[in-house]
Amino acid sequence: MSFVYTPPPDPPVILHADHEILVVDKQSGLLSVPGRGDDRSDCLINRLRGAFPTVLLVHRLDLDTSGVMVFGLTPHAQRQLSKQFEERRTKKTYIARVAGRVAEKTGTVELPLIVDWPNRPRQKVDFEQGKPAKTDWRVVRTTDEETRIRLYPLTGRSHQLRVHMAESGHPILGDPLYATGAAADHPRLMLHAESLRFKHPESGVQMNFLAKSPF
Repeated sequence: MSFVYTPPPDPPVILHADHEILVVDKQSGLLSVPGRGDDRSDCLINRLRGAFPTVLLVHRLDLDTSGVMVFGLTPHAQRQLSKQFEERRTKKTYIARVAGRVAEKTGTVELPLIVDWPNRPRQKVDFEQGKPAKTDWRVVRTTDEETRIRLYPLTGRSHQLRVHMAESGHPILGDPLYATGAAADHPRLMLHAESLRFKHPESGVQMNFLAKSPF
């Protein structure tokens, strides 16, 4: 069945705005930036432009992922924030529901990733050509069927958390690319960017923003 883009109609939830930055809680099902084709022009950054015409992209969240995103409102802010992401000076925390009971309380997944070209946008593990990718995790609570887990990406590869969880045997519930069977049968991807910490691009003050998980 071919994918039909049906973004949620709700307006963006603004968590913070000043003269340099804009912080938003993105909905699941909404593209961060326009996709290919006129039918995929509706996206978070275009919705924000009405009220914030100078908004500039710093990073992205997957279509199906919800949660905290920061945008620059000036070229200076965009440059400074982008540099923090590139140099891994930001701290990101995600919450997820994954299939099965995770036995350990904490752990780390370290598997190099590369795009799976014949099956884009899928990513795959490749120990020879993949880029380093590392994720710390901590269990929040478990049942026999699933585990609620907090994820701490130490790198920012595309689909990193989704591939790392799937490769560990506990795919994120509702993942249309990496989960199969009952694990894939959920109304949305159960992955939410819960918090984001960075330094304000002008003042240098450490800031931390949180958005409560909708699941």
